[in-house]
Amino acid sequence: MASFSDPPATTAPSLTAIRVRARARDLATRLAQPRYLAAAAAAAPLIGLAFLRFGAGAEFAVAAFVIPTLCLLAAIDFTERRIPNRIVLPATAVVLVAQTMLFPDRALEWFLAAGAAALVLILPLLVYPAGVGMGDVKLMLLLGAALGTSVAAALVIGSLAAAAYAVFLLVRSGGDARQSSFPLGPFLAFGAIIALLA
Repeated sequence: MASFSDPPATTAPSLTAIRVRARARDLATRLAQPRYLAAAAAAAPLIGLAFLRFGAGAEFAVAAFVIPTLCLLAAIDFTERRIPNRIVLPATAVVLVAQTMLFPDRALEWFLAAGAAALVLILPLLVYPAGVGMGDVKLMLLLGAALGTSVAAALVIGSLAAAAYAVFLLVRSGGDARQSSFPLGPFLAFGAIIALLA
């Protein structure tokens, strides 16, 4: 009596594998965009400066994570006028955990600085929502966690840089510049990196 065997298993890639490959291609396409390449190009020498500043220690480890994160957030904010929660919030959590584990004697400073830095931008957000966004507030949370009390210097430097850029826009475009806006995130990131490496 003839017997029928099961059909051979298909060798076609599974649906999950196809999805993973599609996501990998999508990620590669995104990372190849000029803004991400610019962020990477800016981060690389800054990480080198951080190594010269801190040496191969715990402070450098934190800086080597914070610097490219800030460069990426600045690039996204500059081009899209937003600071993605999926980057800034996990980054803040990672930095807080790392700082607390590496420098437990300053744990209270990291948490208080993160909260206070975010609160500094809450009032401008309430008074003039068009000028400051919630993304900027969350970015300050990250900066406070990364810098501790030095976040005050970062805020001053970033604010001065933003003011200088606003003056430049006024000189270049005159009264029309008052109707334009620009992202605050890149200037806050700039101030933070200066404060970090100082």
